[in-house]
Amino acid sequence: MNRAACVCTLSLMASFMAAGQSPADITIYEEYRRWRNAEGAALPQGDPGEKQYREWLVRKGVSATDADAQVRTIQALGDKGETARWNRILTAPRPTFNTNSNHFLTEIAKTRKPGTALDVGMGQGRNGIWLAQQGWQVTGFDPAEQAVALAQKTAAEAGTRLTTMVRRSEDFDFGENRWDLILISYAGGRDLTEKVTRALRPGGVLIITGFHRDATKGRSIGGGVVFDTGELPSLFPKLRVLRYEEPIGRADFGMERVRLVNYAAEKPAE
Repeated sequence: MNRAACVCTLSLMASFMAAGQSPADITIYEEYRRWRNAEGAALPQGDPGEKQYREWLVRKGVSATDADAQVRTIQALGDKGETARWNRILTAPRPTFNTNSNHFLTEIAKTRKPGTALDVGMGQGRNGIWLAQQGWQVTGFDPAEQAVALAQKTAAEAGTRLTTMVRRSEDFDFGENRWDLILISYAGGRDLTEKVTRALRPGGVLIITGFHRDATKGRSIGGGVVFDTGELPSLFPKLRVLRYEEPIGRADFGMERVRLVNYAAEKPAE
């Protein structure tokens, strides 16, 4: 395990131990997360891969009984692990991600009249705050409560206003014909096709950014933010593509030059 991975594991242990979780359970979860990041892009949509992980453990020589016990531990920690991890990443004193607004977002949003905007998986608010500064009425949500609190603090210091919620996508009410802009930046989108299409106002724009599958070569990237060539336009057949590209560029997360996906599409007027 390299030094960065050690720091990640120790930070996650501290978060979980504060909540009464044992170091052994946290280690089990971290091992599963590393496997999922490596294999996640090949998993069926919405599948956490627990069955496949159990099979992988058994192939490695772990007994069926111990493999079952590990899966039960993983299920028990579940979302707590990811939330603790992202709280740590998104509020780190020395961020390892782009803390400025996403470049593709700024290019698209500057061509639009400000209205209501939804920032899905807002993190620490880098994109939502920029939108608010441009005159948009911004609502954002994220399950990482410390990151959301940081977003509110940063917005207040910048003299801007955000409406924020601590939510997961499955718990958030997207509404219908509600938003002039919906942003999903390095936060998935594959499982939100119907919700997002319904939630956009006629003439509203959807912006999605993430990794192209080529970026996973030699790197561990969670499958939820990885897209195949031409996949994004096919996911939203009811929207009109304004711009779609698969450039080599510096990723907002990881900060390496890799192949990305940038997608902007508009809901046709009724």
